[in-house]
Amino acid sequence: MIEVRSLYKSFGERQVLKDFSFTFEQGKPNLIIGESGTGKSVLLKCMVGLLGLDSGHIYYNGKEFSTMNFHEKKEVRKEIGMLFQGGALFDSMTVEQNVIFPLSFFTTKSAEEKRERANFCLQRVNLENVNALYPSELSGGMKKRVAIARAISMEPKYLFCDEPNSGLDPKTSILIDELINEITHEFNITTVVITHDMNSVLEIGDKIAFLYKGVKAWEGNKKEILRTDNKELNDFVYATKFLKNFREKLI
Repeated sequence: MIEVRSLYKSFGERQVLKDFSFTFEQGKPNLIIGESGTGKSVLLKCMVGLLGLDSGHIYYNGKEFSTMNFHEKKEVRKEIGMLFQGGALFDSMTVEQNVIFPLSFFTTKSAEEKRERANFCLQRVNLENVNALYPSELSGGMKKRVAIARAISMEPKYLFCDEPNSGLDPKTSILIDELINEITHEFNITTVVITHDMNSVLEIGDKIAFLYKGVKAWEGNKKEILRTDNKELNDFVYATKFLKNFREKLI
């Protein structure tokens, strides 16, 4: 579980996050949604320590991350898996080398143990016989799956996904959503997904926070989001003509 309490973050005079509080539950995909520029990625960077806080508190399983020193934060980061928006694979490394990379950096496993772990993770994301390929030889969906395999290679307690479906076609996006959902429940991970993809929200949104101009304007789940009376959230959810027609049918 990750708990954020009264988080404030600004850049100069521009306040990006204002009094944000939310509990990210273990074993669930926890989604942060909102329009571009509303503070979603800044929140993620604050939560993993890439950005400092103006004020507020962040707790990982009851331990305050925001007041830890460098070495203490490093120990927590060993338990964090990251899925970046573009996948962020190393072009000069093979698939296997990409998945092994965090194991080489953070563990003392033998070469054989690292290969075994890499193979397990690749099989878990339904990729086989791709170990020797380079990222340039993969499709967009395959790259994302390799990135997920790398993110879970360290057996993380926490998984952060920044726009995991960015640049993917609808069919592949659904496959990535299903994979994130399965891994979250199977390994009992606290998963945080930053997204503006409504398909993801309706597929895996077990717990959702809606950011509007840096403020948490709504909290709920995928069932409640379609019947909310929050105007700003409805403007975001029913931004397309298809969804507006869908809402009219619900009402």
